[in-house]
Amino acid sequence: MFKVIKKEGSARLCDFETVHSKIKTPAFMNVATSGAIKGAVSAYDLEDIHCQVQLCNTYHLHVRPGDQLIREMGGLHKFTGWDKTILTDSGGFQVFSLASLRKIEEKGVLFSSHVDGKRIFMGPEESMRIQSNLGSTIAMAFDECVANPATLEYATKSCDRTTRWLYRCKDEMERLNALHDTINNKQMLFGINQGCVFDDLRIKHMQTIKKLDLDGYAIGGLAVGEPKEDMYRVISAVEPYMPENKPRYLMGVGTPGNILEAVSRGVDLFDCVMPSRNARHGHLFTWSGIININNEKYARDDNPLDPTCNCPTCQRHSRSYIRHLFKSKEMLGMRLCVIHNLYFYNTLMEKIRENLENGTFTEFKEKYVDILDTRI
Repeated sequence: MFKVIKKEGSARLCDFETVHSKIKTPAFMNVATSGAIKGAVSAYDLEDIHCQVQLCNTYHLHVRPGDQLIREMGGLHKFTGWDKTILTDSGGFQVFSLASLRKIEEKGVLFSSHVDGKRIFMGPEESMRIQSNLGSTIAMAFDECVANPATLEYATKSCDRTTRWLYRCKDEMERLNALHDTINNKQMLFGINQGCVFDDLRIKHMQTIKKLDLDGYAIGGLAVGEPKEDMYRVISAVEPYMPENKPRYLMGVGTPGNILEAVSRGVDLFDCVMPSRNARHGHLFTWSGIININNEKYARDDNPLDPTCNCPTCQRHSRSYIRHLFKSKEMLGMRLCVIHNLYFYNTLMEKIRENLENGTFTEFKEKYVDILDTRI
């Protein structure tokens, strides 16, 4: 199911086989929050941009259209048209992002819906039941993502509660996977390491949750306000305590530079809304750095967004035309740019895997780690 093929330092080239598809890692998971990537990109477009995994949001799909409806429609794969691996987050991130709309208790979290204010309760069991109804390939455990900076006292209490929630998630998933009418009775469960930026707490928590022998492990609670140096330090501290034979997922990260640094520290899977969000504002990743297509200098530029890129956008359209679409507020501009940025991210992962295979990843990282995050 998961095999490390080759290593260069801590960086890993791996094969990860799920019930829905085979994945080559390191890999980037394209974020389709409500079952679609924002910017008018469908599941069928994902094939053209070399996507391997689609990530959907448990909380948002529970609110709208409702996980029971999706279950009745055959699950997320049938509903969205994506037949490969889908990972669903647990709703735990909304504990962080909707802080003004929730109350945390031992049983779980009471939300006010961001759509209509309706009260919603979600705990470990509810999260597992929602994700089972969605029928995703990989379900994430319900946890609390704590904003940085946090006190050691609060981080410790939160970490302990996340551990208790994880045991409940595991028990509920085992129950659900044993039911005869479960959409995906081979649904995997990933646990999430927490502990803010406290190395000792992170290590202790990882040692504790590793004992559950889950299908994979994520590092959560990073890229939520701390300096990137702290993020890299935490990854380096936790990595030696993560199972060697299980996939490692860094949640919500990040820039191309972040990804290169995290791969070098042993991370296999990534997700982030950045490439699609930035694209919708005309901020585009290229192999020479980041460009803003809204700038006047591109008004008469007949070149593609990136002359070295083979994405559908760069093969067919000029910078001048795409800038015109943005200035005219045409939705096509956003769509073309989201396709480009996601293609760039997936191609970056392909090049990382290629260089790991060739034993040249360190050289590749040193060449691009700063360039790709630099605005031109």
